[in-house]
Amino acid sequence: MGLVNSPAQMVGLAYNAGKYKGDLPTVQLFLRGIMGGVYIAVGAAFATIAMTGVAPLLGAGMAKLICGAVFPIGLIAIILTGMELFTGDAMLLPMAVWAGKSTYGKLIKNWTFVYLGNLIGSIAFAALMVIAPFTQGNFTAPEPNAFGLMAVTLTIGKILTYKAAGTTGMLSLFFSGIGCNFIVCLAVLMAMTGQDVVSKMAAIWFPIMSFVVIGFEHCVANMYFLPVGKFLIDAFPGLITKLGPDGKAWNALLQTNNGLSWSDIFVWNILPVTVGNIVGAIIVIGATYHYCYKVDVCEVPAPANPAANAQALSAKK
Repeated sequence: MGLVNSPAQMVGLAYNAGKYKGDLPTVQLFLRGIMGGVYIAVGAAFATIAMTGVAPLLGAGMAKLICGAVFPIGLIAIILTGMELFTGDAMLLPMAVWAGKSTYGKLIKNWTFVYLGNLIGSIAFAALMVIAPFTQGNFTAPEPNAFGLMAVTLTIGKILTYKAAGTTGMLSLFFSGIGCNFIVCLAVLMAMTGQDVVSKMAAIWFPIMSFVVIGFEHCVANMYFLPVGKFLIDAFPGLITKLGPDGKAWNALLQTNNGLSWSDIFVWNILPVTVGNIVGAIIVIGATYHYCYKVDVCEVPAPANPAANAQALSAKK
């Protein structure tokens, strides 16, 4: 047998994966969602630290390239260890429903509990980063360390830059969400073409690196990127009035808005990005591949889902 599944087999695997995920119990979805959120947060934290200090030396483009090069560890860990990510499930569950392998009720259950799990896991890891690496426990200092400052800068750029643009900023978030999950779901599908670990890792790595370098917005990644910056600003309020070397505000947007609120986080990023991610998953990728290969899948059976087979065998016993 070859090491690469055909596109028809790939779509068949997507149907099977969506069915399997739709059949998971609520507690399983929630726990797997928490772990998925943690794994994405690990990649986001890794990316933040790796890009710190790079732009002044090598340029903004190289900083983004380094950020993107290390970020994919999160999705690789999720796919290889069988955890759950909302943005991938936003494609797989609808495809399973359209193939007659799942239902809209199961889709809603999956999306709800995986999304909540991703949110909790991401925020928990953000709190861990604030308590440990970004401050080393020193909350009496005037500001966090250089990595913490980088995290705050990223948070502000993902919220207040769009907020300052108003309606066009909101539209930009929505379309950025579409662009992001078009690429993320492409990575999920490409991983299904590989039959070994190295092939799956390579298939995931390059698309995920692409969306990060391009600058698209991912709702689950932002469930880490945004809270970690808010936690740091709340812990070090002097950042709001901090001055740069030129005597001007260290971050004018932060000073103008007098900090960040949770409503800023959800209204000016996570919610419009989530909607965009769903549209990118369902319309741009899921519907396209379902339409193109739904007939071929019937003629070329997809390899069975090992997890689904194991579940079936357990049920027989």
